[in-house]
Amino acid sequence: MKLPNFEYLAPSSPAEVVALLAAHPGEAKIIAGGQSLLPTMAFRLAQPAYLVDLRNVEGMNRIVIDDSGVRLGARTRWRDIEDDARLATAHPLLKEAITHVAHYQVRNRGTVGGSLAHADPAAEMPCIAATCEAELTLLGPEGERRMKAADFFLGPLTTALSDDEMILEVRLPRWPAQRRWAFLEFARRPGDFALGGVALYYDLDAENRACNTHIGVVGACYYSKRLPIAESALDGKRVDAETARAVARAASEEADPTSDFHASAEYRKSLVGTLLERALVTAAQRTS
Repeated sequence: MKLPNFEYLAPSSPAEVVALLAAHPGEAKIIAGGQSLLPTMAFRLAQPAYLVDLRNVEGMNRIVIDDSGVRLGARTRWRDIEDDARLATAHPLLKEAITHVAHYQVRNRGTVGGSLAHADPAAEMPCIAATCEAELTLLGPEGERRMKAADFFLGPLTTALSDDEMILEVRLPRWPAQRRWAFLEFARRPGDFALGGVALYYDLDAENRACNTHIGVVGACYYSKRLPIAESALDGKRVDAETARAVARAASEEADPTSDFHASAEYRKSLVGTLLERALVTAAQRTS
């Protein structure tokens, strides 16, 4: 299906982008990789009158790693994350999750900011942002503001991003070297949207018990968020087979997926439990 008519705009700075969004309230959409926006336009689910392309805006595809953590520019592509060897230690959970994103053609074009703004609960990056307590930097007519991922995702395909704002970057907090982690998801075919998935990490206290547990899910909640009840079920425990089963049951009960033609809600809840139990086993076996 052909795209609807639109006017193409290619500003060269974030300030120009915001000015264009403000000049055309509700009628302009930012395009970076276009992997979410263009299909929705083709199906007439979105019909913006203006497309504001970020291709000429410099500095928005940087990956910065320092003592505070990892900062990803909004135009950073999945391929950039895959190719950055530093992330294997600076943020292995992120690097592993991105290998599950669609196919390599999509990873060559899709961007961090586009995925976060689209806020699909079945996508990997919103899950990582919510699980890892990411902080997003947004730019609007009044200047920059920073927002926690937990406050950014409001519902399926719904965020706190205003029509006249853009995402500049996302920051993931520093990753300790001895942290235990795992990311697992299941799809009918490689590259398909996952029917369910889990992102997990925890640290170990002086008595080798789990602490600071973070558990997020893909495709098993109305929007990207953590599972605090399941996290509490792991904190303070030694990670063994019995604990893994108990935490998995808690996660399965806490997940709130919907049914669709791909899978029922009951199946997805069960899948989350199964994947989390396996993820806990994987995480416990890591030595670094």
